[in-house]
Amino acid sequence: MCGSIVVEDHDQRLERSLPSRQGRLLFVYLVVHRDRQTPRPEIIEALWPNGGPEDADGALNALLSRLRRALGSNRIESRGTLRLLLGDDASVDLEDADEAIRRAESAVALGEWERAWAASLVSMFVAKRGFLPGEDAIWIDQIRRHLDDLHIRSLETYGTAGLGLGGTELAAAHSAGRTLVRLAPLREGGHRLLMRALVAEGNTAEALRVYENLRCLLRDELGVTPSDASQELHRQLLG
Repeated sequence: MCGSIVVEDHDQRLERSLPSRQGRLLFVYLVVHRDRQTPRPEIIEALWPNGGPEDADGALNALLSRLRRALGSNRIESRGTLRLLLGDDASVDLEDADEAIRRAESAVALGEWERAWAASLVSMFVAKRGFLPGEDAIWIDQIRRHLDDLHIRSLETYGTAGLGLGGTELAAAHSAGRTLVRLAPLREGGHRLLMRALVAEGNTAEALRVYENLRCLLRDELGVTPSDASQELHRQLLG
């Protein structure tokens, strides 16, 4: 679902069979909500957020008919509500990324750095690909915000795992910290990650500068001081 839409069924590529732009949107919406029955008015609102055709229900029926031809008649359950049936063994990148970040954060909590590193890469690569570029709707924006958050969390776990692994992964932790500070400057975790990476590289002075930048940013933007965790790290560096 992220980046270019790819649909594969038993080694057969189906995405080119999806009917038109609206048909692709319908398919993506049904995939994203495949865990529940979706009311038809909700789908119509998702496909035509700014007002659809006069016979929106008829237009939806036409899209469903063409989508069934592309995917197979048994793939869409329609009993007043709609549901896409992909099977228990289906793989959807959005779902895989959510599961991967849960594994990564759990592994970080347990200090299992290799497992955290691998899982965070899965969620990071999915989140970076974007979602339905060029399309505009509330539900699309919600998924994009979720992917933005997923990207930040993935960078945090990836960088933390890199610190734990040490060696050649310290550079990756440093890069992840820099990226976090740029993407989410008010999120203190990125600043702390960067500080730890700099210290691990033997650059304590630069780590102290990162803290000072954070302190000034929070004061100027929010009128607050750094969190206890950030202040404690600062005290450790001074010590």
